[in-house]
Amino acid sequence: MNPYQQSLSQVGYRSSQAVDARARFVVRTYNHLFGAIALFTAIEIGLFESGLADGIALRLLSTGSGWLLVMGGFMLVGWLASHTAATARSLTAQYAALAGFVVAEAIIFVPLLYIAEKFAPSTIKSAAAVTLVGFGALTGIVFVTKKDFSFLGAFLRWAGIAALLLIGAGVLFGFQLGTFFSVAMVGFAGAAILYDTSNVLRTFPEDRYVAASLQLFASVALMFWYVLRLMMSLSSRN
Repeated sequence: MNPYQQSLSQVGYRSSQAVDARARFVVRTYNHLFGAIALFTAIEIGLFESGLADGIALRLLSTGSGWLLVMGGFMLVGWLASHTAATARSLTAQYAALAGFVVAEAIIFVPLLYIAEKFAPSTIKSAAAVTLVGFGALTGIVFVTKKDFSFLGAFLRWAGIAALLLIGAGVLFGFQLGTFFSVAMVGFAGAAILYDTSNVLRTFPEDRYVAASLQLFASVALMFWYVLRLMMSLSSRN
């Protein structure tokens, strides 16, 4: 083999190694994502079957602005998750952040699931199915087209701030955020899934698969939250 052929062979070998490393990272990320979803589901089942969910829901909704405060808490926890995913380095810190976030999300979801179970129980399974289908479709778009959706980052930052300001204004001035807000937030969550999936395929460091799964879980939870709110709103009108 001449030097030129040897050089090409080495380049091809390194390229193959890089592809294999990225593939392992992607598999690990989605395994941890599905594990986080399973843990979230198990915590919710435990809270509701033990009766703890009733007390949590009543406490969180006990004030006049309780519902909006829960929504604000949900958005803030999601922002903290994204920040942690972007900055956590050690594997221990990533696992701690993922576990803590899943537990926090499970508690924050209790009032929404409590109301849905009381007044529109069928919407929970329907919202979960729609969220999983939506997530699968958006993930497929990124994997098939290989398009870089990093340009959505600036939009997501500004739209997230605007959503928090609207929720804060609702708490201060006592107005409700209705159906159109939920529709807009479902779109926001879809954009977040496209952005996060693109980052998983392209830019996330390969030693931070736990942090990557945390960010994806935050986006999936956001979509589930607002799909469920939307379905409950539509159900109450029928």
